[in-house]
Amino acid sequence: MGFPKGFLWGGATAANQYEGGYISGGKGLAVADALTGGDGRNNIPRKFICDMPDGSRATFDAMEDVPEGAKAIVDPDTYYPSHIATDFYGHWQGDIDLMAEMGCNVNRMSINWTRIFPNGDDAEPNEEGLKFYEDIFRACKDKGIEPLVTLNHFDMPLHLANEYDGWVSRHTLEAFEHFCDVVLTRYKGLVTYWLNINEINIDVYMTSGLHEANTNKQNREQARWHRFLGAAYAVKKAHEIDPANKVGLMIAHGVSYPYSCNPEDVWCELTNARDYKWFFGDVEVRGYYPSWKVLELKRAGIELAKEPGDDELLREGTVDFYSFSYYNSEAQAASPEGKEKVGGNMSSGVKNPYLETNAWGWAIDPLGLRINLNQIWDRYQIPLMIVENGIGAIDVREPDGSVHDSYRIDYMRDHIKAMKAAVEEDGVDLIGYTPWGWIDIVSAGTGEMRKRYGFVYVDMDDDGNGDMSRSRKDSFYYMQKVYKSNGEDLD
Repeated sequence: MGFPKGFLWGGATAANQYEGGYISGGKGLAVADALTGGDGRNNIPRKFICDMPDGSRATFDAMEDVPEGAKAIVDPDTYYPSHIATDFYGHWQGDIDLMAEMGCNVNRMSINWTRIFPNGDDAEPNEEGLKFYEDIFRACKDKGIEPLVTLNHFDMPLHLANEYDGWVSRHTLEAFEHFCDVVLTRYKGLVTYWLNINEINIDVYMTSGLHEANTNKQNREQARWHRFLGAAYAVKKAHEIDPANKVGLMIAHGVSYPYSCNPEDVWCELTNARDYKWFFGDVEVRGYYPSWKVLELKRAGIELAKEPGDDELLREGTVDFYSFSYYNSEAQAASPEGKEKVGGNMSSGVKNPYLETNAWGWAIDPLGLRINLNQIWDRYQIPLMIVENGIGAIDVREPDGSVHDSYRIDYMRDHIKAMKAAVEEDGVDLIGYTPWGWIDIVSAGTGEMRKRYGFVYVDMDDDGNGDMSRSRKDSFYYMQKVYKSNGEDLD
């Protein structure tokens, strides 16, 4: 049977890691623009430089709560990776040509909120920013590439984070709704496929705000509630503006296994999976909080601030399809002491002794992708799309410009075979595949360039040095073969 006719093959990026042009064309500052680079080799995290209420200046790790009253700033003497990223802003025409050459018929990208509303809550949008994305979408259409647009991808206007603590405040929700009104109206007919909020199950500095992400559970749950409402509003508004629109959720959805058949490990895995991913899928697909979550909040003394109509909006704004990222799997143990921890996209589990890992400790598990697809399909019975998948590696560019990344080809082949089995043998309704970072982009976690995912090499190092030239890796030609054969030619 193979992949269905019209299957969406492409690649995925995020504006804060790829676009650059951080104050060009009327764009305002986002939280990502205030994040310094880090050093993954020496476990040095990205940081915020903040002005403090007493007039002093202090630096905080990105994953710790910034104190109330502190305001993240951009220091002119500090290097910030997102300011240039890999300069899609200056290379977008050529990059779209490369996507078309590779055989892509879909381009997953995001709109930078602050390119449309520089402060996030401005009364009027920035026309230059609107025109920038319109030109991109038209160029994609001219090349036979369908835009798949993420409305909010680890993106928060710095003004809203500093002044309103991001999604903790209802003000941010209202600003996001206005943003949705403008872009969904402007791009009617140009964009049909939308994602509302990227990896909504990951609470990080670029999605929530600066002050509440880690230690204040009341604020964290309130921020989640507002993000759910924003996601539902995007779906409802998209359908009102154009009934042809299809809107999907997006969840970081790795597979987890019980470490053993000990019932304690099985329960540990069940509760972890429920907390980490199924809760978020249930809300966006079914339109309400599951009973276990309601009881959990009640036991913790957490009462969500709601307004009339909120619950109805959640029920009315359920998604058309389920999209997710998949890189690796992990095991869950009730007693993790003495067991090796694993890395990978906010993983919290332990090493699976049956799987090999890459240089970053991510378990390589193609069968896990098939398991994932079946679990999601069985639970929700709506179309699925894999919108992130891939392997990060330290690529070596040869003197002639070539990159021989056979390890990436092996990873992609094995995972696409798992996808094909899920479609052919299991009956999963899979409609698209956009591997992460089809072109090299800066790391969201560390701000570095050394861990590359792309099929296209970009000449830039961890410090922003390089001429930004693009060159095709061996994996580019492999994916070209796969895409142009609709997934039939995999060897």
